[in-house]
Amino acid sequence: MKAGLKVLNQPCCAPGAPPLPRDDAERLAAHFKALADPARVAIVNRLAGADDVCVCEFRLGLSQPTVSHHLRILREAGLIEVARKRGTWVHYRLVPEAVEQLAFALGGQSNPAPGRG
Repeated sequence: MKAGLKVLNQPCCAPGAPPLPRDDAERLAAHFKALADPARVAIVNRLAGADDVCVCEFRLGLSQPTVSHHLRILREAGLIEVARKRGTWVHYRLVPEAVEQLAFALGGQSNPAPGRG
């Protein structure tokens, strides 16, 4: 089941942020948990630099079943999605809105400020 990220009206973790409702906190924690592994961060990083990437191109030093496991976790969290299928190969892409929403939750800005980033 794909977990959707409810759009936040306010940042949760920036200085002066008001208390976050429990449901929102649990939802955000689940999304950040999906990024709590170096392999998954590497996958998101690779996808951030491309329109889409074939599963065969992830060179993480892991077995194919392990890479597929990490892709499933990111897909279920709503951070990535299937872009297309070509034969037996699946191409994935980042869901930019989901990543921007996580950045907003942390700092209140979804895009880096001028001169930063």
